[in-house]
Amino acid sequence: MAHDVLTIGRISVDIYPEQIGAALEDVATFRKYLGGSPTNVAVAAARHGSDSAVITRTGKDPFATYLHRELAKFAVDDRFVTEVDVWPTPVTFCAIQPPEDFPLYFYRTPTAPDWQIKAEELDLEAIRSARIFWSTVTGLAQEPSRAAHVQAHAARRRKDLQPGQFTVLDLDYRPMFWDSEQEARDAVAHVLPEVTVAIGNDTECAVAVGQGTPDEQADRLLEAGVEIAVVKLGSEGVMAATKDERVISAPVPVETVNGLGAGDAFGGAFCHGLLSGWPLEQVLDYANASGAIVASRLSCADAMPTPDEVKALLAERGRTVLA
Repeated sequence: MAHDVLTIGRISVDIYPEQIGAALEDVATFRKYLGGSPTNVAVAAARHGSDSAVITRTGKDPFATYLHRELAKFAVDDRFVTEVDVWPTPVTFCAIQPPEDFPLYFYRTPTAPDWQIKAEELDLEAIRSARIFWSTVTGLAQEPSRAAHVQAHAARRRKDLQPGQFTVLDLDYRPMFWDSEQEARDAVAHVLPEVTVAIGNDTECAVAVGQGTPDEQADRLLEAGVEIAVVKLGSEGVMAATKDERVISAPVPVETVNGLGAGDAFGGAFCHGLLSGWPLEQVLDYANASGAIVASRLSCADAMPTPDEVKALLAERGRTVLA
């Protein structure tokens, strides 16, 4: 059976402080959570009712056992989560200093298990048949993961997609994983021809298609063949462009506790809206509200909202509540 949402890439154990506002060196106690952007997107999509799965790798250690348990708890299919012998399951520390300072410290040097995904081990039929296939630029940062991502996109050619199928590239550029912006830009250019939806903020879009206004960046993504270009505008909301329309969704104001999971919540809710066939503006509103809810909470995966919570927030803010 085809999955509604199939993601590929990073997984980790997120270690979050329980003392809000403290510098990391001053934190006394921490709590662990399931983490990794594409994994969180799968969790968010499952929370909205999608049959979701993730392709990734862990170490062979107790943290791997924990991550499998968490995926099962969140109803995310873990059949494509395999172990490697050498590298430990990565952990990611953050400090939580709202409203805007959430520095991340990735413990994945010189590599991590999810960068050991191999092209020859992919279930290409599962990738081809998924209604949404979601990957990130971070997955292109190292071999053999880069070759696996290229192979996955080659197996899912844009011209062969059926109506209602989407291939999403999260432009998730993290400079600490790359030797240069040019290396990342070249890697993006290699897979972009098969992408139907691209999502990124100003910096991420600039790495993918060059500096410019949000409209110019969206135009370049569309010229590359993307069908929906989503450009996040920070405090001004988010814009989505197609060849026929261009819409902006205003932000949904909340008191920010931890902004780190908002983008992943946005992604999972965006997938739900696409699969539901909603108008683009309503997809953006729903995704924006989902991201806002997670930003108002401490954790990421555990904080992903239900549809009822999203609709309640939209109604409270006077926005359209979708069926």
